[in-house]
Amino acid sequence: MATTHTGGPLRPVEFQILLVLADGEAHGYSIIRETETRTDGEMRLEPGTLYRALQRLTRDGLIREAERRPAPELDDQRRRYFSLTDEGREVAAAEARRMARLVEEARAADLLKGLGTR
Repeated sequence: MATTHTGGPLRPVEFQILLVLADGEAHGYSIIRETETRTDGEMRLEPGTLYRALQRLTRDGLIREAERRPAPELDDQRRRYFSLTDEGREVAAAEARRMARLVEEARAADLLKGLGTR
């Protein structure tokens, strides 16, 4: 599948989804929970927002629906599992590097004075 990702900055919700999937396959509800945990509740994904983002990321070739499923006794057949593609991992890494450069610029401009690191 050809990618349609432009190489520009990712939307915050898309970056968070890629971060969750960098740890392994996940279904929608687990992506919602993990995103909320990772952001200390600052980002709460609504199902509609999540599924639109999943559609964009799938269309752009950054994630794919996972073929493997948990054992039937541990699974709900309605769940759709997603995994990161190699290109998705590259795009997420590029976005992380872009954001790291922005943080360094903010530090150099003394905008983060007095803030601890997280």
